[in-house]
Amino acid sequence: MRKNIITILLAVIASSIFVSCHTSSGTLSEGDNPKKREFRGAWIQCVNGQFQGMGTAEMQRNLTHQLNTLKAQGANAIIFQVRPECDALYKSDIEPWSKFLTGRQGEAPTPYWDPLQWMITECHKRNMELHAWINPYRALTKGTKDLAPNHIVMLHPEYCFKYDGLTLLNPAYKECRDYICKVVADIVGRYDVDGLHIDDYFYPYPVAGQQLPDLEQYEYYRTRAQGTPLTLGDWRRRNVNVFIEQLSKTIKQTKPWVKFGVSPFGIYRNKKNDSRGSNTNGTQNYDDLYADCLLWDEKGWVDYTVPQLYWQIGHKSADYETLINWWNEHFTNRPLYIGEDIERTVGNKDLVNPTQDQMAAKYALHEKLSNVKGTVLWYSRVAVDNLGNYGSRLQGKYWNTPVLQPKMDFIDGKAPDCVSKLKQVKVKGDQMLFWTAPKGKDWKDAAVKYLVYRFEANEKPNLGDASKIVAITSNCYYKLPVVEKTGKKQQVIYCVTALDRLQNESDGVKIKVKM
Repeated sequence: MRKNIITILLAVIASSIFVSCHTSSGTLSEGDNPKKREFRGAWIQCVNGQFQGMGTAEMQRNLTHQLNTLKAQGANAIIFQVRPECDALYKSDIEPWSKFLTGRQGEAPTPYWDPLQWMITECHKRNMELHAWINPYRALTKGTKDLAPNHIVMLHPEYCFKYDGLTLLNPAYKECRDYICKVVADIVGRYDVDGLHIDDYFYPYPVAGQQLPDLEQYEYYRTRAQGTPLTLGDWRRRNVNVFIEQLSKTIKQTKPWVKFGVSPFGIYRNKKNDSRGSNTNGTQNYDDLYADCLLWDEKGWVDYTVPQLYWQIGHKSADYETLINWWNEHFTNRPLYIGEDIERTVGNKDLVNPTQDQMAAKYALHEKLSNVKGTVLWYSRVAVDNLGNYGSRLQGKYWNTPVLQPKMDFIDGKAPDCVSKLKQVKVKGDQMLFWTAPKGKDWKDAAVKYLVYRFEANEKPNLGDASKIVAITSNCYYKLPVVEKTGKKQQVIYCVTALDRLQNESDGVKIKVKM
């Protein structure tokens, strides 16, 4: 029935319409405008207890407000924490409901809902990506005492060790790697997530006077190693490397289009320890967390990296400008996004102009560094509350036009076919554009979204100009804006392109419209 109605509507064609299709190498070329594609994300965390025991309706209202505000500010991706301590903010047959949702581990929310599914639906309605964020190794935070019977610590305490009040899965054990990958395969397989995201916790952050309780496992490895055994540090790094590679393969085998992202601590290595390192003096991924994130980028095990550059420009031990330049220089194989701390950005004065904060200076660095493809805000609530007018400035300047996600040709670089039958139709007094989706055999070919551009009649259409984008939509129609009557017909050009799951963009189809 619906198809018949649309067919009838499409037959009613407004006058003076011209439709054509141009390849992306012609007049409708995308160009090299970096602002045409940018990851604009925000972390929404639960481990701080902001939702704990809040209740279904209130939490949904809270998240709706955050999503609406972030969307208005220009965000196009949400990284939502769904597994803070081997638990779940989603329906799982493997792990218990999180205490950070209901206040008690193992207790389902009342009235019942699935926060992950709800967030996917709400984000996709707003044309935002949803990346499910898990902490892979942390089994218990310091405040968790009451455990559900099906929690991993109850089922397999031998998989875990304690350190500084935390309980963690031991990265040395294959059983732990397999368990985490089982959980991830379940999430990716059952939910339409756009990405799977892990944070900076691998081996725990070192605490003075405390030693990691894994020497027994290392000795077991060392006495059975063929050839020269790895050092303790190299052995720990190998444990994490094997896990990262396995996790990457698990995601791609489950759904090849789902992006795998990692957000490491902001310092890889200090130059005093490695000539490739940054001119900094702080905790190191490689030496202290045993996370060789540079190797993961070089090997292509991750699809994007988000270093947490939470310091200010001019910080004595970890200068922001030094670090963003270092990451831009060394992380070149996969898209690089920058983790930004809003509170420290607006709380520190610009070194050149002390009357303003450091937001402008930081975003100027983003603009000039070719390998920086986006930003992730720490954290969402601060942006939503508009601390220091940070959110207002995103909306008014830095994120003020719609953009696509960065290209990931290493997953899929082929664009879908262009739309067809683009027509202008008057429906109940409204001027509409309708089009037909291109045919697609599988996820690499199928169109899932569309871009609508608007150009003046005397303009040469240029798909590289992001300021001309008026809509990113999942619908095969677009309502034209009402034009103030001036006594004569106004002519403009609209262009529609198709996007696949990885936001590869098709050739453009344009139409001249008289309003």
